[in-house]
Amino acid sequence: MAVRVQPGDFDIGAEVARLVAGDTEIGAVVTFTGTVRGEAKGDAIVAMELEHYPGMTEAELERIEAEAAARWPLQRSLVIHRYGRLAPGDNIVLVVTASRHRQAAFEAAEFLMDFLKTRAPFWKKETRADGSGGWVDARVTDDDALARWK
Repeated sequence: MAVRVQPGDFDIGAEVARLVAGDTEIGAVVTFTGTVRGEAKGDAIVAMELEHYPGMTEAELERIEAEAAARWPLQRSLVIHRYGRLAPGDNIVLVVTASRHRQAAFEAAEFLMDFLKTRAPFWKKETRADGSGGWVDARVTDDDALARWK
């Protein structure tokens, strides 16, 4: 189980290969990659700035990952979340879950993303093409997705 918070991009294939290397008990690997959209609410987005509180962010991501590992029989998992100024198309987050069976890997990945969207201490600020923008509010749909895991 691993968590990283970093400004730099990640190589999805290399991260998966490193995570599963040598573990012949893994029968399923699920990945989710979140990217910056180029449009929000009909407006062109030129950048998204992600801020976090070092130390607190990593601790919360580790707590979320540990909860997933307690709920599902995961062989391994990985969460990478970026911060800083990102452009449309840039990677933001990578979640990888590896288990003996696909159902556990799928469910754990979905659980991790639902909790990351609502509980990870990141603050997102969008900049639009016209120079306007602002902080991104939490969405009710994200809270609804989280509620199913209770």
